[in-house]
Amino acid sequence: MLKNIPSTLKSKRIAVIGGGIAGSTIALRLAGLDINVTLFEEGVSLVNGPPVCHLHAGGNLYPDISDDQCLTLLEQSIATMKIYPHCINKRPTVIAIPQRDAGNIKTLLPRLELLTQRYKSLIQTDQSNKVLGEADDYYQMFSRDDLELLKNASQPSEISQFSDWMIPLAKTLDLDSVKFPLLMVQEYGLSLFRIAASTELSLNASTSCNLLINTKVTNVTYTANNTWLITHSENGNQATTEVDYLINACGYRTGVIDDMADTPKERMVEFKAAYITHWQQSERWPEVVFHGERGTPEGMAQLTPYPDGYFQLHGMTEEITLFKNGLAKTTDDSAQPKLDKSFINKLIQGWDEQESDSRTQKAINHISHFIPSFDNAIIAGRPLFGAQQIPGKDVSLRAYDVSFEGLQYARAEIVKASSALTVADQIIHKLFDYSYAQLSDSNKPNTSFMTLSESDIDKRACSIAQDRNYPTSLAKI
Repeated sequence: MLKNIPSTLKSKRIAVIGGGIAGSTIALRLAGLDINVTLFEEGVSLVNGPPVCHLHAGGNLYPDISDDQCLTLLEQSIATMKIYPHCINKRPTVIAIPQRDAGNIKTLLPRLELLTQRYKSLIQTDQSNKVLGEADDYYQMFSRDDLELLKNASQPSEISQFSDWMIPLAKTLDLDSVKFPLLMVQEYGLSLFRIAASTELSLNASTSCNLLINTKVTNVTYTANNTWLITHSENGNQATTEVDYLINACGYRTGVIDDMADTPKERMVEFKAAYITHWQQSERWPEVVFHGERGTPEGMAQLTPYPDGYFQLHGMTEEITLFKNGLAKTTDDSAQPKLDKSFINKLIQGWDEQESDSRTQKAINHISHFIPSFDNAIIAGRPLFGAQQIPGKDVSLRAYDVSFEGLQYARAEIVKASSALTVADQIIHKLFDYSYAQLSDSNKPNTSFMTLSESDIDKRACSIAQDRNYPTSLAKI
């Protein structure tokens, strides 16, 4: 925690609108610094929104983004792991280039070396940054001969090396469907439901945070007193809250608050979905990503493992994770992109079961191109879905953080979950004039999460998953 916070700053009132991962992390950061914050969330629990399943520590899943974005994602992911230690699924990610794809895994080697060197330097600066294993083990290549040798191996109960993780894939992968070598990298998983549980438990326990869930903000007004007046309703009862600073963390609905505040901003909103399946497996799996051209029938395929044989699937095709007309842009009249009515219905009312089952089955088929036995997987729940904002005009943007209007209005505009802490620190730096060195010193693994018990997080995370009609296995480590 930062020391010697002036009493004038402690007395300032901050509102965060939106209790997704950005808003919840910002509120937690502010409360951890003993700064008064009110968090408004329309839903009945925190961290709803688009599907989250991994950290993208170096952005290796995205061959089309810049090295600078990858380095940013690496640093942000390390910071995220330090404040959400109970929410990380520690398994590596395998990246494969299909035979049908024009890419070559070796083109990633310069980037991987760049990331390895940055990881080494971060560890040298601060040993607490060593959260992705040894720097020299950041990635490893596997030849076809390596996989042939692993086909008959048994996975040990205690996994100690990359090759142990590769065993189940070696047994099931159609080796003729991919190019070699395969890449295994320390890209870890991130549990949406455990982050929801951790932030809720921590903020409820904080004396500096007023957590208002099931509360809809209906208007914001900048007053003659240089404050923000927030009108909100809970169970039909309307109230107002006056604050000194307003932080807009509304995710895909950020433009709604921008319109109220008369602060226009150009952005896009994209509707996305992932699919829940069950495939009976006794061995522990890595995440597996098959590269592919976005939006084509050969788009990226992604298999994300959870306990008890559950797998989350992405397929970057318009028949699976992407949607025709599922990307909307701002207009001259509004900062809020207008999604087609069919997507609004999904977000508010839920999915048509027939479409849900059809897209899930197509996701199963997509993975089965590479892992033939995966065609035995079954549909195991409704899709994970939501809309994400993409600031500006670049649909490939992944590392983005915050923008400001004057000194009393900030927008948290993250695309990836791992950017949330960066946003929080940039806002604190801007509003309270703390240096990034001071903020870095306060970002040690000593947040209120450290006082949470694993069992309390397990219990609440499973309850949130159950309340949202998802298998509780998705909330387990």
